[in-house]
Amino acid sequence: MELRDHYPPIEPHDSGLLDVGDGNRVHWEVCGNPDGKPAVFLHGGPGGGVLPDHRRFFDPAAYRIVLFDQRGCGRSVPHAGDPSVSLEHNVTPNLVDDVERLREHLGVDRWLVFGGSWGSTLALAYAQAHPERVTEIVLRGVYLVRPPDEAWGFTPTGAAHLFPAEWAAFRDAIPPAEQDDLMTAYGRRIEDPDPAVHLPAARAWLAWELSANTLRPVPPPDLDDAAVLAFARITHHYISNRGFLPEEGLLAGVDRVRGVPAVIVNGRYDMKTPPDQAWDLHRAWPEAEFHIVEDAGHGGSEPGVRHRLIEATDRFAAHFGTTWAPPHPPPNSLQ
Repeated sequence: MELRDHYPPIEPHDSGLLDVGDGNRVHWEVCGNPDGKPAVFLHGGPGGGVLPDHRRFFDPAAYRIVLFDQRGCGRSVPHAGDPSVSLEHNVTPNLVDDVERLREHLGVDRWLVFGGSWGSTLALAYAQAHPERVTEIVLRGVYLVRPPDEAWGFTPTGAAHLFPAEWAAFRDAIPPAEQDDLMTAYGRRIEDPDPAVHLPAARAWLAWELSANTLRPVPPPDLDDAAVLAFARITHHYISNRGFLPEEGLLAGVDRVRGVPAVIVNGRYDMKTPPDQAWDLHRAWPEAEFHIVEDAGHGGSEPGVRHRLIEATDRFAAHFGTTWAPPHPPPNSLQ
């Protein structure tokens, strides 16, 4: 099978800052066909921000592609790389509202919602809150933010077994007397106003996050101090608060989106969001198309995962009357 590659690089034709309240303005951009099928891309992290390659999961001739930096990261302001910036209003219900405000601001009636990793969490939360505004859902690296999901990533009982040296570096950035509660210890350091304290902690946090990101190692991104601190602060903030999700979790809300066409993609060797989360979502939502990619980890740009994601957006583009002729929808599969 020939794997689909990214669409060519593309630049935005419109962008701006949207006031979403609480003193926050989120940066948005629009690429592709101004008259095309609307789609919104929800980035991961949380706190990761939009990257140029995120635009390339969609046919630019077929889609009006909307991307935005969530509160506190990327080009949104105020930026959480400033340790004095409060995260009090940076919570999932507000992010859901931000997506809806952006839809209204851009005059979109309904759109495809695409999210990977934390973006899959936000996509599900948004779609469950506003199902009437969603045409299709494409999810990658499903993250349900349940207690066992958090334990996998941030306790010695999970991914640490597979990345022992990387876990040791993450753990040993904290003094032994505080290692029984790494989340609290990291929180104190990441929120400390002194760069000599918060930057080493933020870089150790990011290094652990990136260590398990892809099946085959890739060079780490070159991020400045502000981007590193924003990522660590925002991610820690959400993980420490179970994603600011309802107590019953996202699986309980599947009935609200059961009629929305959806594709779920997960790498077999995803060490950040192992495939049990995607499988549990599919079991609750058997109508959603489900793909496990056998030779992939967590990264959305890994070849097999990228193929399934672009295959999905190409197929859904046909629902908007493009001239592209899709194949018969593939069944649920283990690639």
